[in-house]
Amino acid sequence: MNSLTDRTPVARRRTPLNRSQIVGFWGAWAGWTLDGMDSFIYALVLTPALTELLPRSGYAATPANVGLAGSILFALFLVGWGLSFIWGPLADRFGRTRVLAGTIFTFAIFTGLAATSHNVWELGIYRFIAGVGIGGEWALAGTYVAESWPEDRRKMGAGYLQTGYYAGFFLAAALNYTIGVHYGWRAMFLTGAVPVVVAILILLRVKESEKWQKAEASAGRAKPLHEILGPTYRRRTWVACILLTIAIIGLWAGAVYEPSAVIQLATRAGMAKNDAIRTASLATGLLSIATILGCLTLPLLAERFGRKKTLAIYFTGMAVSIVGSFGWAFYLPNGLAPFIAWLFVLGFFGGNFALFSLWLPEQFETRVRATAFAFCTSFGRFVGAGVNFLLGAAVLHMHTLGVPVALTALVFVAGLFVIPFAPETMGEELPQ
Repeated sequence: MNSLTDRTPVARRRTPLNRSQIVGFWGAWAGWTLDGMDSFIYALVLTPALTELLPRSGYAATPANVGLAGSILFALFLVGWGLSFIWGPLADRFGRTRVLAGTIFTFAIFTGLAATSHNVWELGIYRFIAGVGIGGEWALAGTYVAESWPEDRRKMGAGYLQTGYYAGFFLAAALNYTIGVHYGWRAMFLTGAVPVVVAILILLRVKESEKWQKAEASAGRAKPLHEILGPTYRRRTWVACILLTIAIIGLWAGAVYEPSAVIQLATRAGMAKNDAIRTASLATGLLSIATILGCLTLPLLAERFGRKKTLAIYFTGMAVSIVGSFGWAFYLPNGLAPFIAWLFVLGFFGGNFALFSLWLPEQFETRVRATAFAFCTSFGRFVGAGVNFLLGAAVLHMHTLGVPVALTALVFVAGLFVIPFAPETMGEELPQ
């Protein structure tokens, strides 16, 4: 007869995190948070900044010109994001932490310089270089957390990390609600210089991942870019590129144009200018909270249903919510409240980015992981830059914001047909 002890199930305990893993995570999370804040500052100050700078550049500050110039500048920013693939090979060669700090230095300094812009050309140059730094942070933070956390906690670590970006959205909205309304768009860009402090702390306090150290000691002079495009990884590299491109198009179509859409709806409802800006900030905060919830939920779904099915669920939710918000609520006579309600749904499924933080590291070995992550994200940003330019042209041609953004839902439908070609890695350990 078995004893009581034999019949009592043993509780599963997660591997405890050591001090280095905790400090490393918070360093990566803080960098990713400030990255998100920096990225979204531009969306929040787009209209006031261009309203001031366009006349100084020889152009009238009409709504059409503001929309077109905003799309062109954002396309330049995305091109800078695309060029950020240079950080991946550097991180595979010199380590995750030093290069991660370098990305933060770059985007912080040039975001601060954007506050000194005298015309749209200077603003475009500063945002382009800031984009190069911002684009590298995700790949390196995601790679670092995946490699440094224990296997049984790594999946949730990806979800926790991704919340940082949207916490940055929330932080940007809070700053705009306070500093932006009272001190203007230049003060908002100045706040983007704060991450320099985080970069210094990362250099001083965060240890390099052991997986990278072991791979560096044994691999010698690897050619990571050649490897991820070679026979072993070619298919999964290009499938990941396509899926990330879809996610990026949807994120920026919805998130970047959300403040402008809310301001238009609030103005149409009779709100004063400052009240409309505050409403846009509150709506952005709601969008951010919903996305954080989506990020935290996603790893649980990915472990239960698999990576591919989970991404299909999130892509479907994105398609429906984009149509519901920009294609339907935006055109209602009193559409402000329904639009903001749909933003919550849009935000939740926007958490699909957490899957890539979890899934991409599982598809590549340590010696090429950062390069693969950076390459796939950069490819999507290059394509996203082109789509964003076309989107701005469509807004100018159609004289409306809603329909062009709503049409981006089609890319998520197309993504459902691409997902089956990706590898399913549920239950597999991170490859060495």
